[in-house]
Amino acid sequence: MKSALKSIRPFIGAKDYLKSREFYKEWGFEEIVNSPKMSFFSSGKFGFYLQDYYLKSWIENSMLFLEVKKLSEYWEVLKAKNLEKKFEGVKLVEPTEFEWGKEGFIYDPSGVLWHIGEFNK
Repeated sequence: MKSALKSIRPFIGAKDYLKSREFYKEWGFEEIVNSPKMSFFSSGKFGFYLQDYYLKSWIENSMLFLEVKKLSEYWEVLKAKNLEKKFEGVKLVEPTEFEWGKEGFIYDPSGVLWHIGEFNK
């Protein structure tokens, strides 16, 4: 019997939980506080859990892929937020074009790597 999937919600950690919470809100995600040590961040029907937990080897190997409709437009909005200047450790890497589409990167304040991409049609 096939299961009807409703969502997938990864868990990521934070070196400085309060700073990471502010970062994700500034990025544009909405926060629902689940407990003093965990929040759910979402945009539309997509989201992830942020935990007040840090293990260097785990965080530095955490990656998420965020697919957007028009990367060039999304990237300009993202850059305008000046996240690199507002949050220590945040880094944006300009998008590159590949055979399959386009992809840029953003490192969150803890070092979690977000791939932000647009697939070719």
